Amino acid sequence: MFSGIVEETAIVRNIEKDHENIHFTLSCSFVKDLKVDQSISHNGVCLTVTKLTDTTYTVTAIKETLIKSNLGLLQIGEEVNLERSMKPDNLLDGHIVQGHVDQTAVCTKIEEADGSKYYTFEYQPTGDNITVEKGSISVNGVSLTVVNSQNNSFQVAIIPFTSEITNFHTFKPGTVVNIEFDIIGKYITKIVKQQLDAQLEHLIK
Repeated sequence: MFSGIVEETAIVRNIEKDHENIHFTLSCSFVKDLKVDQSISHNGVCLTVTKLTDTTYTVTAIKETLIKSNLGLLQIGEEVNLERSMKPDNLLDGHIVQGHVDQTAVCTKIEEADGSKYYTFEYQPTGDNITVEKGSISVNGVSLTVVNSQNNSFQVAIIPFTSEITNFHTFKPGTVVNIEFDIIGKYITKIVKQQLDAQLEHLIK
């Protein structure tokens, strides 16, 4: 489990295709602290460390992960948001992030706002995935608050500090990002949908 508080960005050093999987080799400042089998969030996707060197580590993304995320679009030299999994005694500064990306979204607009920036993202709506005003959402693994929630889009406000330590400073209109909707919201939506379906079935009978 993660909190959506990105520690730093890693640099993609190598990309190796292996049938329908892709092995990504990256470098970051805490490589020497990592262990094989450790879980790390990459742009919001939970991946397992499979190999280590003195300066790099390797993770593998399977076909399902590549379909639902933007990892398949990564190029050598690009930045990836990193967060190691939470410890039980850590403060939850962000929100509960599972590292299971729901789908991708596209950045459609970036607006200046008194030193900060508003980013607008559009996504393909589904019955289970929704945003709510002032609710939580994870964008490329960054815990953010939803602004201007619409049926197929939302905005987030980014302060300069967040932009600097994450890959948000590389975004432009057309950038594809990973989004994970709030897990509590997904459970509530599922429960309400089941109740409505049960009531409808009862009325039909």
